[in-house]
Amino acid sequence: MNRLARAAWILLLGGCILPEEGPLARYEFEEPHMGTKVRVIFYASTPEQAKQGRIAAFAVMKEVDDLMSDYKPDSELSRLNRAAGKGPQSVSLPLFEVLEASIRTAEMSDGAFDITAGPLVKLWRRTRKERKLPGADEIAAAKALVDYRRLLLDRGRRTAELKTEGMALDLGGIAKGYACDRAIRALKSRGITRALVDTGGGMALGDPPPEKPGWRIGMLGDASRILVLSNCGVSTSGDVEQFVEIDGKRYSHIIDLATGLGLTNQAMATVIAPDGLTSDALDTPICILGSDRGLKMASSQKGVEAWTQWIENGRRKRAETPGFARYSVPAED
Repeated sequence: MNRLARAAWILLLGGCILPEEGPLARYEFEEPHMGTKVRVIFYASTPEQAKQGRIAAFAVMKEVDDLMSDYKPDSELSRLNRAAGKGPQSVSLPLFEVLEASIRTAEMSDGAFDITAGPLVKLWRRTRKERKLPGADEIAAAKALVDYRRLLLDRGRRTAELKTEGMALDLGGIAKGYACDRAIRALKSRGITRALVDTGGGMALGDPPPEKPGWRIGMLGDASRILVLSNCGVSTSGDVEQFVEIDGKRYSHIIDLATGLGLTNQAMATVIAPDGLTSDALDTPICILGSDRGLKMASSQKGVEAWTQWIENGRRKRAETPGFARYSVPAED
């Protein structure tokens, strides 16, 4: 940038002179949040900048967890669940944003993604702990309380209403992606643009590392490929680690809302999207809908690509959207 152009840029910034970016060093931090280990990797020019970035990123993760955890009785989500059947409730902007995005995903997935699945999730958590399938009557009672169309939102008043007593929201399939996006924004506000925030199954990515085309992300389920990504979200859902075997049958932690039970086809999906919230929300319904309907749903969304694998007749099968391969390279590269 020549002197004249630089002077004009400074003028546009209201006379605020930006410091030159110094040599960047890689920093990596890890803290427990949202029921998992959150890893933050970024490049900063000074230790002080790195310290402030770490504080800001993890503060966001804690804030979102405090708002949206169904494990914490004093969270905003838990309070909303206790108010089911009691009329509209005022909610914070972050929670409202996630609820709105959840409704959109439920609609596009024909209800395969449904955050009102809280009663079924609670039942399945007990199942995984006790290793005993719930009875048909228990499943029917829980399913009767699941229907995203009975979650009513009012944008003008910023309220949410669960129409039926006993309904409960579970944001485990979307809140982490939202938190990762917020953490990336918090880092950028402190001048840290080359960053990655990882919650294990999903992450949000900023600019790539210095002199690299992107962040290299390993693919669960396909060790032959590496994803090269930046400025996007990527999430994977499946039963690689979270599953339970009961009477010789393997059940995923992903619940098929049609049956009320965990999936049994060892389905897995990876989604690349413009942001972490979108990728986090779409991976689970792809597993439930199957490759044809699930990948068609993914392809209908701008900037979204997806890959999935499953077991059919004892054989592993894989499929992906046409543009997914653009983001992958052989693992040995």
